[in-house]
Amino acid sequence: MAFLNAWWVYLVVGIIFSYVLMQSAVFLLKARKKALSLGFTKEQINQTITSSAVFTIAPSVAILIGLVTLAKIFGPMIAGMRLGTLGALTYELPTALIVLKEFGFEAGEVLNPRVVTTALWVMTFGCIPPLLIIPLFFKKYSARINRIQDQDNSWKQIMMDALFIGMISAFVGFVVAPKTINNETFISILAILVFLTSALLIVIFGLMMKKFKWEWLKNYALPLSMIGAMAFAIIYASLGVR
Repeated sequence: MAFLNAWWVYLVVGIIFSYVLMQSAVFLLKARKKALSLGFTKEQINQTITSSAVFTIAPSVAILIGLVTLAKIFGPMIAGMRLGTLGALTYELPTALIVLKEFGFEAGEVLNPRVVTTALWVMTFGCIPPLLIIPLFFKKYSARINRIQDQDNSWKQIMMDALFIGMISAFVGFVVAPKTINNETFISILAILVFLTSALLIVIFGLMMKKFKWEWLKNYALPLSMIGAMAFAIIYASLGVR
């Protein structure tokens, strides 16, 4: 696995991160200039920047958890590049695990360059369609959705809910699907319990937001649910659940 920490990996990742940071800085300066031209005061702009920066801390915790998980496969530099630019753990990790399984590997095992590069190419090709769909077809798609909404105001919400449920169902299938370890196939009760625990925690946080009007909790519900589910996963595993 030493090739994952080669000097050229740090160079490539450094160039990519530098480009992303430069792009962010350029858009921040352009947005600040536009806000001043619209009549916002410097105090208002600085307050908005500060509050936005603070609220990015909570989502970053969830990304950090994903980074630790994905680093077991690709090392910290490549995992950081994927999650720090384009990728999302909900897509990156299942895709990588599927590729590893096809080669007969498990997460955490010593991999060879062929397996790593294949997994990265599969993950990259999977990210390309959204990059093409949004600029090429989103305007037509949005106009059609708006026409449907004009005819029936409830239809847009129903369709969005259906798409969301469909996406969640795909991940549920990944959790409950039989797993094979050392030529033994079984359904992971541990994975199901962790999934249900995270769902229960997010419901509890939702009820707390509704009852106590804790709007600030909205930005922390997801990472807290993930951390809580991981803590319970340790407890379940210590009890012999697998």
